[in-house]
Amino acid sequence: MSALRYAVEDTLVLSKRSLLRIPRQPDLLLGFTVQPIMFVLLFVYVFGGAIETPGFDYVDFLMPGIIVQSMAFGGFVTALGLSEDLKKGLIDRFRSLPMWGPAVLTGRILADIGTNVIQLVIMFAVGIAAGFRFSASAPKVVAGIALLLLLGYAFSWVFAFIGLIASSPEASNAYGFTIIFPLTFLSSAFVPVESMPSWLEPVAENNPFTTMVDAARALFLDTPAGNDVWGAVVWSFVIIAVFAPLSAWRYRRAVTR
Repeated sequence: MSALRYAVEDTLVLSKRSLLRIPRQPDLLLGFTVQPIMFVLLFVYVFGGAIETPGFDYVDFLMPGIIVQSMAFGGFVTALGLSEDLKKGLIDRFRSLPMWGPAVLTGRILADIGTNVIQLVIMFAVGIAAGFRFSASAPKVVAGIALLLLLGYAFSWVFAFIGLIASSPEASNAYGFTIIFPLTFLSSAFVPVESMPSWLEPVAENNPFTTMVDAARALFLDTPAGNDVWGAVVWSFVIIAVFAPLSAWRYRRAVTR
């Protein structure tokens, strides 16, 4: 229990360190607040009139997709932070301290949950101002929020791994957007899958982002869920099961070379 207590305390201390970094570097705050807001405004007021979403107002169709995308990219601060710490040699300083080694990773991931909560509040406020309304019951909405936080937690591990393998903070940012950004557009996040070319439709249908977005729509708009909700949960745990060990392995390798 003593070892567990030290692990938790070290994780909390480093999580606090990550959160305190944001007000000291306000440009990081712009990435997970201003950019999603710009996406909402652009798609609703510029492209919304040209995109048909049978059975939905476009803003209702769009918001679950935009929010899932925002949760997926919420871990970019972790990628930047880990890459910067490695580049500056700060990880070596942590190694000299009597602390739980993996707390460097778990602390940053825990901080991402906090920033994701802030991001959710902002996104829902902007969406409601633009006309978005929940159609499902309160328990389903709460379940949808919990699912979004789980998705954000899973993708934080993806960005942690990217940050540990990148040669610089700039490269980690570029890798993350290059790999994940196209996947969000090749999904049902912004347009119905049925509107895509016939050769692209199967790709979008089998894209895990489509499952995640459709699950969010089911829980927020009370659309038929099918297996989407469970599918999104399974995908989240698969991502965690793959990238958490990879991140831990890469971190151990980085601090021992």
